Amino acid sequence: MLPIEVVTLVTLHQGRLLTVRKRGTAHFMLPGGKPESGEAPLAGLLRELREELGCGVQAGTLRELGRFSAQAANEPGRTVNATVYTGVLDAPPRLAAEIEALAWIDPAQPDVTLAPLLRDHVLPALRQRG
Repeated sequence: MLPIEVVTLVTLHQGRLLTVRKRGTAHFMLPGGKPESGEAPLAGLLRELREELGCGVQAGTLRELGRFSAQAANEPGRTVNATVYTGVLDAPPRLAAEIEALAWIDPAQPDVTLAPLLRDHVLPALRQRG
């Protein structure tokens, strides 16, 4: 099976990391999602943020953190390949579309169940970056 390609956003506020949980799932993950066919990755990220959180990213704040691969949290047997960006939201996030919960977590001591990509790859990359 082909890997799932996604684009996600790391956004911190007062040292806490924004995570989201989709309706009917158990794992919190970074906001973002799958670009539509023919859609540029960054355009897909911005569309997903508007649809799922009702906000965008402040101009000039997007930076690529890296590309990471892990087991997909919500699709057993699948791998997710993620391009992860850091950035600052342009408005407070709110629940929309399939997002059932938001959690601002302490990256050093998460208190929710995290998706493998976030737990095993993104958080260590953030710690390494300082």
